[in-house]
Amino acid sequence: MIRVLVVDDDFMVAKVHSGYVARTEGFAVVGVAHTGADAIRLARELKPDLVLLDVYLPDVDGLSVLRELRATEDVDVILITAATDVETVRQAMRGGVLHYLIKPFEYASLRDQLTHFASLHQRLDRLAEAGQADVDQVFGSRPSAKPVLPKGLTVQTARLVETALRGASGGMSASECAEATGVARVSARRYLEHFVATGKAEVTLKYGGTGRPERRYLWS
Repeated sequence: MIRVLVVDDDFMVAKVHSGYVARTEGFAVVGVAHTGADAIRLARELKPDLVLLDVYLPDVDGLSVLRELRATEDVDVILITAATDVETVRQAMRGGVLHYLIKPFEYASLRDQLTHFASLHQRLDRLAEAGQADVDQVFGSRPSAKPVLPKGLTVQTARLVETALRGASGGMSASECAEATGVARVSARRYLEHFVATGKAEVTLKYGGTGRPERRYLWS
């Protein structure tokens, strides 16, 4: 099991992130800290493999904790924070974090980073010596965080609409999507338009009859 220390000043957020870790096969939460001092102390006591580190802590900022961990502990760090200023991102990069996740995010975004972390360790453990191709794989295969869905859209329904759209070889209209998925036509169209906006689907106009042309969606 890969041992994880969760650090966040918000008790509920820490609980959510701990739940995400527990849901991921091969990972276990070994400790939770809500201050920078506790994070450093628990890292020394528990010797985790990975720290999920917030930036905004009540006593000391997460970047200071990162520098302390880098100087004293053999541990990897993923920064999880609401901080979006470029200087924080730059300092995190210079501090050697594995990745930088911006709150809020879905479980899938953290899961992808955790499984990527596990695969890196497995890959390196199999090597006695790393060639350039091995190094390129390690440093060039980081997954990107999945974007948060627009307000009012859910992951479950998005997957339902995606499945229906993928299965429609000739594309489908919002009405056909609604019939196939059981969601309201207006809701189906919102998901379809979201897929178009994010480049996952294409839309064409079908002319014929009277009134407005029909918008037909096709998975890219």
